[in-house]
Amino acid sequence: MATTGKNKQYQIIGVLGLYSLLTALAGSSTNLALPRIAIDLHVASSTATWIVQVALITTTILLVMFGHLGDLMSKNLVFTAGGILFTIGSLITGIAFDIVTMLLGRFVQAIGAAMVMANSMGIVTENFDDHNRAEALAAIALFISVGSISGPALGGLIMSFASWRWIFLLNVPLGIIGSIIGYRVLTLPKWRWRDVRTATAGANWTGQNLFTVGIILFFLSGSIFQNGLNRWPLGLALLVVGTALTAWAFIQDDRAKKPWLAPSLARNHDFIISVVLLGLTMLVNAVSNILLPFYLQSFGGMSPLGSGLIMVLQDGTMLLITPLVGWLADHWDRTKLTMVGLMVLVVSQIGYIIFPSTMDLWRIIPPIVLNGIGMGLFLTPNNAITMGVVAPALTGVAGSFNSFSRTLGMTMGISLGSALLFLQLPGIRQITPALSSRFMHAFAVVFAIATAISLIALIVVIWRAWHSAKPKTT
Repeated sequence: MATTGKNKQYQIIGVLGLYSLLTALAGSSTNLALPRIAIDLHVASSTATWIVQVALITTTILLVMFGHLGDLMSKNLVFTAGGILFTIGSLITGIAFDIVTMLLGRFVQAIGAAMVMANSMGIVTENFDDHNRAEALAAIALFISVGSISGPALGGLIMSFASWRWIFLLNVPLGIIGSIIGYRVLTLPKWRWRDVRTATAGANWTGQNLFTVGIILFFLSGSIFQNGLNRWPLGLALLVVGTALTAWAFIQDDRAKKPWLAPSLARNHDFIISVVLLGLTMLVNAVSNILLPFYLQSFGGMSPLGSGLIMVLQDGTMLLITPLVGWLADHWDRTKLTMVGLMVLVVSQIGYIIFPSTMDLWRIIPPIVLNGIGMGLFLTPNNAITMGVVAPALTGVAGSFNSFSRTLGMTMGISLGSALLFLQLPGIRQITPALSSRFMHAFAVVFAIATAISLIALIVVIWRAWHSAKPKTT
C-alpha cells in the first residue's frame, strides 16, 4: 500500500503531468512545422519527415528497455534523468542550424521522452493506493490528451507570430522547472556506476541490440524507397534483414534467462492480437498526421494556424467522445465496439482518397472528424480488452508493451506514408500547388493503401468476434 501524503501526491501528479504534456506537445506540434522547417533548413520535404521519424524510432527502440530498467533500478531516477535529457534535446533542436543538428536534438529529446513515458505509470502505482490510483492515471491521461490536441493549434499559433524554433525552445524553461520540482518531490536513490552495473547484470542486452539494429535497418529501407527505385535492391535488402533481425530479437528474448518481455505474455494470443490491432490502427492514423500538413500548407497554401485548427479536430473529436465510449465499453460488447470503430476508420480513409484539389472545407473536414470518431471508438475498448486478458502481476510490462505497439505503429505510419508519397514524386524537393494532379494522385494512392490496412484490422476484429462467439468444447 502506498503511504505517500496527499500534498506530495498532488506534487507528483504535477511533475508527471507536466512532462506528459510536454512530450505530447512535442510530438503533435512538430508534424505541423515540417513544411516550414524544410524551407528554413534548405532540405527536401521527404528529408524533413525524418525529424519526426528519428524521434519515433528512438522511442520505439528504448521504451520497453527503460521500463524494465526502472523496475531494476529506480523509476524515479530514470524518469528524472529523462526529463533532463528531454529538456537538453529541446534546446539543441530549437537552436539547430542544419538538419544534422536538428536530428541530433530530436534523438536526445526522444531518449528523454522514452525514459519519461516508460516510468510514469509505475511511479503512480508506487505512490497511490488502489482507491485513488485510477484517478491519478486519468489525470496523466488528461495531460497527454491536452498536449496531443493543443499541439497543432499551439504550433500554428506560434508560427503565426514567431519562428517554429519556439515550439521546441518553450520546452526549455518548463523542463527546467519540472526538473527542479521533480528533484525535490521524487525520492532519488544515490546510485553509483557500480550499483547500476550490478542491478542490470544479466539483462538481455543481446536481444535489445538485435532489436535496435533490426528496427533501424527496417526504417532505413523506407528512406531508400522514398528517394526512388534506383536503389531498390539496397532498400529491399535493408527491409528483409531488418525484419528478420527484429523477429529474431523477440525469439531470442523469449529464450533468454532474463527476458524484457514476460514469456507468458508472448504466448497470450488474445493479448498479442489486441496489441497488433492497436499497432495497425495507429499506423493508419499516423499516415494522415504526417501528410495533412503538406496537403493543407504546402499544396493548399493554408496558414500554419489554419491547418493546425483543422487538424486539431481529429484529436478533439476523440477527446469529446472518450467519456461516452468508456461508458459503452463497460455496458456493451467491447469487441463489437472496436468493430464499429474500425468501420468508421475505413470510411474516413476513403474520404481522404477523394480529397479535393482545392481547399473545400466541406469535403476536407468530415474525413478528419470521422477519423477521430473511429479512433475514439476503437482505442478505449481495445485497451480494456488488452489489459483484461493479462494476469494482475503482469499489468506493468503489459502496459509498457502496449505503449511500445502504439509507438511502433505511429513510427511505421510516418515512414510508410512519407515513403509512399515521395516514391511517386521522384526528384521533387518541395510540395507546391504546381504539382497539381501529380500530388493528388500520389496522395490518393497512399490513402488507398491505408484503407486496405484498416480493412485488414477490421477483418481481424470480425474474426475475433466470431471466434469468441463459438461455443467452447470441453
